[in-house]
Formats: sequence, structure tokens, C-alpha cells
Amino acid sequence: MTDSALTNAASPTHPLSALLADVAVRRQHGATNPIIQALTLDSRQAGPGTVFFALRGAQTDGHQFIGKAVALGAAAVVCEEMPAEQQADTLYIEVADSATAMARMAATFYGHPSRQLKLVGITGTNGKTTCATLLHKLFRELGYHVGLLSTVQNQIDEEVIPATHTTPDAIRLNELLARMVRAGCTHTFMEVSSHAVVQHRVTGLRFAGGIFTNLSHDHLDYHGTFDNYLRAKKGFFDALDKNAFALTNADDKRGPVMLQNTAAARETYSLRGPATFRARLIENAVHGLHLDVDGRDAQFRLIGVFNAYNLLAVYGAAVLLGEDATEVLTVLSGLTSAPGRFEPLLAPKSRITGIVDYAHTPDALENVLSTIADIRQPSQQVITVVGCGGNRDAAKRPVMANLACQGSARVVLTSDNPRFEDPNEILRQMQAGVQAPDLGKVLTIPDRREAIKTAVALAQPGDIVLVAGKGHETYQEIQGVRAEFDDRKVLAEMFDLLGK
Repeated sequence: MTDSALTNAASPTHPLSALLADVAVRRQHGATNPIIQALTLDSRQAGPGTVFFALRGAQTDGHQFIGKAVALGAAAVVCEEMPAEQQADTLYIEVADSATAMARMAATFYGHPSRQLKLVGITGTNGKTTCATLLHKLFRELGYHVGLLSTVQNQIDEEVIPATHTTPDAIRLNELLARMVRAGCTHTFMEVSSHAVVQHRVTGLRFAGGIFTNLSHDHLDYHGTFDNYLRAKKGFFDALDKNAFALTNADDKRGPVMLQNTAAARETYSLRGPATFRARLIENAVHGLHLDVDGRDAQFRLIGVFNAYNLLAVYGAAVLLGEDATEVLTVLSGLTSAPGRFEPLLAPKSRITGIVDYAHTPDALENVLSTIADIRQPSQQVITVVGCGGNRDAAKRPVMANLACQGSARVVLTSDNPRFEDPNEILRQMQAGVQAPDLGKVLTIPDRREAIKTAVALAQPGDIVLVAGKGHETYQEIQGVRAEFDDRKVLAEMFDLLGK
């Protein structure tokens, strides 16, 4: 059965009045109580039996498309401002916030699926994907049917459902959760982005727990200030109820802030001091991590101090969900990370080590370079390929270039996803962060394929080539067009092409 067929076969129907039970309605026009068969925020998908939600977005305002949705037969419209022209056979519902109403109505429409499984959300700047992926793999190994909602992909057990956003819109999210419930999932692990909190995509969901990884400079193009970004993350924990757990990184200075107003059980993890879940780093080597976790000796395949935190967060969450600590550590010791997260690729002839990582923030890049510095031999040089995305936080661009210089023998600045910006202008802003002593080690090559090729050509046997910024992504976005581009494939191709 296809994805669409499965969705249609299981689509519920409700009288509209039932969907409004948890919604604060300001006023409504129209006396009908239609039977609702579908929800949409896309006017092009409106039709008979459909509720159209007019959302105000950063680029478009859904209120402009109310007329189109009604013309296609929408049974009802949820909006923040009544349209000037109204049709007699359509019900118009005015609310304070259309996104909040949509989330609550979607949860009701799909039968509140989050209440029928243990849903755990992971938020923070870095580590969300790794933690969610590890939790999915862990609970699968423990014998459960498990859902995953992540940047890389969504999954029901081993069935992959492509992801388009870190957190789907509220309609799609509840639909996916309902599918997971029908498939017998007992647990679902999901990334919760700051955008998702502010845009109310997770409003109306019941979480069994929340995990905070860390907070650093990111998404300021959207949130405006770091304080707004912090409040967005904190909003997720503020919404947890008393039956949930709130697990935070005690070593991040914003970690305790996340717990200030939550009703959930407050738990912590740390590599440095007292915490609910405590680990001590024994060894961080190229073959993996060696930790003492709550007095238990454990070795893991993952590399890097940042992964020690990810592993500890996953361990803590699993124990809080009722799993045996020793069994959790045993399974975790054999797991690998998410695709494009410190993913190694060894050149067959020259033994050059390629590393592909999603590091697209200063904090993430610094973590990756620090990890490489910890595990490399003195004779190994680090050559870093890095870029910054377009139409995103520009303040981090010079910082990223400077960090790459500090942790590398050679640096190739290149395009990431320039989107609608001029790649050369992005690179000029990155170059501003290169200090005078480092100018001789930096090359600027806008074409990402050529940049990777140059880095491989510069590498000597045994060296390390880090390709940072895109990780698991399999495309490059330029002027609104997504062209196929996978750093992992291109790196392997260049190893072969250059006889490495």
C-alpha cells in the first residue's frame, strides 16, 4: 500500500464542532456544522469537507488565499481576521492564533495519537538528530516498535518516510504520529526545533519527556536575538506536564534555565559535576569513547566529547523511560551515529581519512575540530572544507571561517546552500573572519565540488579531510533550485578520481 493510500484509508471524519473543543473561538460566521474529512494549510489542497487554516508566515499570509480555498469548496476556514467577502455555505471561524488552533484541531482530528505512545522530544542547537536517532536504534534493539521524527528522515520501525523539515507542520505531525500508533509503536523520538515551538507545531501534543542538549549561536535570522532563541527552546520545557521528565545538560550554562518553570520532573546529566546521570571520560580515541557511566565501565563506537554528551542524554532518557541501565549501556556500546554526523570515509590507497559532518554552526564546527585534534596523530594534517548557508544568520560567517583556520592546516572556503544569496558575497563575509597570519592557509573556491577536489588533492597520505556543513543532505540549493549533491558521494568520487 502506498503512503497516500494508507493515509486516505485511515483518514477520520468529525463534525467540526468536535474539533473545536480545545480551541478558543473569538467569533464565527455561518450556522453549519459540516463533517470534516481533511485539514490543510495549503489552499490548493482545499475541497469539500476540508478545513483551511490561514496562517501568517514570514513570506506569505494565508489570509490572502481564503478566497481560493473557498472557491475550491472548503467547508470551513480558520483565520485571525474575517475576510471582507464571505460565502453563505462556508463556516468562518476567527481565532487569536491560527497556528495554535490548527495544532489543537489536528491533534483532535487524528485522535490525540501522542497520548497513545511515549513521545520524547529533543531540543537544542546541536545533537538533536544524533540523540533522536540513537534513541530510535536503542529501543528497536530493546525489542520495541518505535517511531522517529528527525531532520534526516522519519521512520516507523525500519520503514523510512522522507523528512522535509526538522519538525513537520502540526497536521502532518499528528498524521505521522497516528500512523505510528496504528503500526503498534510504543515510543516515538522526535527533534523539536525552536521554529516548531514558536510556530506552535507541537502545541497539543503530550510528551513523556524532553531532552535539552546545548545552546549556541543559530537561527538568529528567524528569532532576531539570542534571548528570543533561548525563550523558544525554553517554551518547550515550560509546556511539559507533571507526568513528564525534563532532562537537561547541566554542563551547558543555559541547561538549568530550561528547568526553571517546568512542571515536569527535573533531571540532569553531566560530564563535569553532580547530576542525575553522571559520566567520566576515560578515553576519546579514533576507535571510540571509553566512559565511566554511573559507576559502570562502558565503551562506545562514537567519537568525541560532544558524542559523550549525546550518549549520556540518551542513556538518561532510556532509564527515565523505565529501561534497565546495564542493558541500555550494553546496546548503546554497539550503535553508530546518524548519517552525516562525524561520518568517516577512508581513502583506499592513501589512507587519507575523510570526515563528513553536518556542523553548520560555530559551536558544532568547533566541537568537530576539537574532536579531530584529540584523536589525530602529530603527523596528520587537517584540511577543512566549509561554507555557510544563504538567507540565514550572517553573523556566524566570519566566526566559522576563523574557527576553521584555528583548527586546520589548510582551509577551503566554499558554497554550502547559497539559496537566493550571491555565493561570492557569503564567501566575502566569511573571509572577513580570517586573521592576517592565516591568510596563506586559506583558499576560496565557490564551486563545492571543486573545493572538495582541491582539499583531497592537497591531502598527503594519512591526512584528515573534513567536509563540514551539509552532512546528510543530498542536495545543494541555489536560486530556489535543488540540485543533487551529496558530500559523502563527492568525497568518495574525488578519492577515486585522484587515485587516493
